[in-house]
Amino acid sequence: MSTTCFETSSRDRVRTIADLQFGRDVGVRLFPDEVTFTRSTTGRIRNVLLGKDRLATIRAQDGRLVLGIAGALRLHAVLPPPAYRVAVLDEVEEFVAAGKNAMAKHVIAADPGIRAGDEVLVVAGEDRLVATGTAVLSGPEMTACMYGVAVNVRSGRE
Repeated sequence: MSTTCFETSSRDRVRTIADLQFGRDVGVRLFPDEVTFTRSTTGRIRNVLLGKDRLATIRAQDGRLVLGIAGALRLHAVLPPPAYRVAVLDEVEEFVAAGKNAMAKHVIAADPGIRAGDEVLVVAGEDRLVATGTAVLSGPEMTACMYGVAVNVRSGRE
């Protein structure tokens, strides 16, 4: 099998994962034809890169995509609000952008379709991307709870 075919099948695979995880036709817009891959020692896709920017990593435990901030920016541009978004108070934007977790008491809105464990976009103000991370609570729980972590922030947009 040539490298070109290998890369094409890898690109199709990550696009399919994105479609399943974030919705129909997201994969093609999230991962352009120019993406490249790093692989584990066993040959599995580890990271999806666009130039030198890491768009996403495939989590070994469950095969889901974990976004880098470059991937979060692309997903933010592709998905209309409120899809996969957790909105926080403007007062905490700086802390969350620095990589601090988003606390439930600071959440002002969240996509009701978010489930615990989903990859989410943390936004502030007029839908400004602040960070990306993993939801600890469901969307409705984030707006109902007044304590605890709502999103484990992985990458902030400093």
